[in-house]
Amino acid sequence: MQKSDWKLICDLLPTLRERYLAEQNVRLAGLLAEPGKTDSERFWDTFQEMRRQSKVLRDCLDGYSRSSMWMNMRLMLSVGMLKPEDLALFSEELRTGLAETAAE
Repeated sequence: MQKSDWKLICDLLPTLRERYLAEQNVRLAGLLAEPGKTDSERFWDTFQEMRRQSKVLRDCLDGYSRSSMWMNMRLMLSVGMLKPEDLALFSEELRTGLAETAAE
């Protein structure tokens, strides 16, 4: 783990979080407008999805440390918070390692 990778992910976290939440907000708005459901069904479906997303955010972003960076980045990739194109900013070593573990 290179120090430059650690600094970069720390700098990117607010942007990654906001981009992810913007995508989720659009999706949640769609749930609130889903045709063929009652207002109660739309409310509770959206509420459950928001609870699920809050867990994703906690798992990806809370307690972030250099020693947990690898696992956090893998999780962020798996949920779409960190995009494959974002990886181009990181060291070859980190990109290769994440690609190898994603293939497992």
